Amino acid sequence: MVRPALLWSDLMRRIRCAIYTRKSSEDGLEQGFNSLDAQREACEAYIASQKHEGWELLPDRYDDGGISGGHLDRPALRRLMQDIDGKQVDQIVVYKIDRLTRSLADFAKLVDRLDASEASFVSVTQSFNTATSMGRLTLNVLLSFAQFEREVTAERIRDKIAASKKKGLWMGGNVPLGYQADGRTLKIDEDEAATVRTLYDLYREHRAIRLVKERAEELQLRTRRSERPDGRVTGGGSFDRGHIHHILANPIYAGRIRHKGQVYEGQHPAIIDPGEWDKLQALLEGGAAKARGTKQRATRSPLAGRLYDETGDRLTPSHSRKNGRRLRYYISRRLVVDRSKKHPDAWRLPAEQLEGLLTEIVQQHLGRGNAAALMTTDVAAAGLVAVEAALRDVPSPGKIFRLIQRVDLRPGLLQLTLDTEAVASLLGVLPGQIESKALTIEAPFQMRRRGVELKLHLGVAPVEIDQPLIRNIVKARTWLTMILDGQTFTKIAETDGTSTRRIQAVIELAVLAPDILDSIAAGDQPVGLTSDYLIKTGFSAVWAEQQEQFASL
Repeated sequence: MVRPALLWSDLMRRIRCAIYTRKSSEDGLEQGFNSLDAQREACEAYIASQKHEGWELLPDRYDDGGISGGHLDRPALRRLMQDIDGKQVDQIVVYKIDRLTRSLADFAKLVDRLDASEASFVSVTQSFNTATSMGRLTLNVLLSFAQFEREVTAERIRDKIAASKKKGLWMGGNVPLGYQADGRTLKIDEDEAATVRTLYDLYREHRAIRLVKERAEELQLRTRRSERPDGRVTGGGSFDRGHIHHILANPIYAGRIRHKGQVYEGQHPAIIDPGEWDKLQALLEGGAAKARGTKQRATRSPLAGRLYDETGDRLTPSHSRKNGRRLRYYISRRLVVDRSKKHPDAWRLPAEQLEGLLTEIVQQHLGRGNAAALMTTDVAAAGLVAVEAALRDVPSPGKIFRLIQRVDLRPGLLQLTLDTEAVASLLGVLPGQIESKALTIEAPFQMRRRGVELKLHLGVAPVEIDQPLIRNIVKARTWLTMILDGQTFTKIAETDGTSTRRIQAVIELAVLAPDILDSIAAGDQPVGLTSDYLIKTGFSAVWAEQQEQFASL
């Protein structure tokens, strides 16, 4: 029996193609022929041109209209990837790769899922596909530029918001209780403003958030009641303690605008007199200390209320626990007041090290035995002899903390101001006999981080190489080489005994600028330039922009 000859179509592999289209905005989607239709038409024509390769178009449509490409949470894309996982699709066809995603990290996740299902994708306007190693390399480069463009646009928006807030303009968001939005400013809602003023009055009277909450409930004060477009009603309930604290600490009520730790004069009217608001902040800080036990707090955090960073923000005591040990810190207050943001410019200093540093500075200043520098010129010689004798007995740390009136911190330098009356009492003289200029001390200091540990040093800090950061950079460059050789994130994770998520997080360290790598190798990089910062915060792939971003750390 003679077997029939096989046709070419029988030998040719069938490649099932799904077209994916996306548009970021909803503008024009109502038209009869819109951007999604144009993308699909181009993709259909391309698939038809590849019919000789076995390509055939699947009937299902995967269209995401009005959805950003900055994330993967898109209905049509989710449905498409489920079909990929179920091996119902062999190839995704897109008009341009940024229609699929603009994020390099998201792209890596999609490629891993495509590899697992033996699928790939192709762009009809760019001649490559993910089935080849060269296609993967080209895609990585193009997606890096797409992500860069997206990040630059976001930076421009952030810069515009920052510039507008410096001018005191309201830039949107949740409208605070007591106000209504009025274009780029706010206007007072008198009914709600009465509630805000009452909360401030209650705190001045009781000086405890808990008591304010109880009295507010007795007075039946209520939060703002809002009805959403879907009919759901929110608010209208009692104030909780966190909400009350937020209202009392919000500079918006003093006619100011806060942005990234900085406070600017706003163009909206104040509900609370600015001077009264400032006084209440001191009460609020003192009330927090009292609520936790004033005696214990003063013992454990003797500098509370006397430390300020370069923005004028007060540093407040905080603590954490590690291996059963209580670790104390002084942190910028904005980290406590506004937890919704990262505040990369905020301070978080180990309390014991800072207290030891300040103790050493004051002891050196007072222990010189130079009474003449501390006293005014009209002090008699006998008085100077008595002061010299008092200075020979260097004050203990406990006494030194009582001498400190204020400490202002900025990168590389601290300014310490001693309390006139406390110093006069220590030396046994009248406050008027103290030379005021001698009570201000400026001292250079450096912070050096080794891994997650931060150390403070007077003067120039010794060089310490951040070995964990160097190890992560070496890993990142090794993994990047493997990817360029065609290996997948999944394969690399299996080989190195790690996770794909870890690889995707660390691999960006491979694009650090050469001069920054030299600084890290020498141990003189900015104090905040750590593995944790680079991995969690992210940074630009452009070397010149890296220098600008890291300069402020």
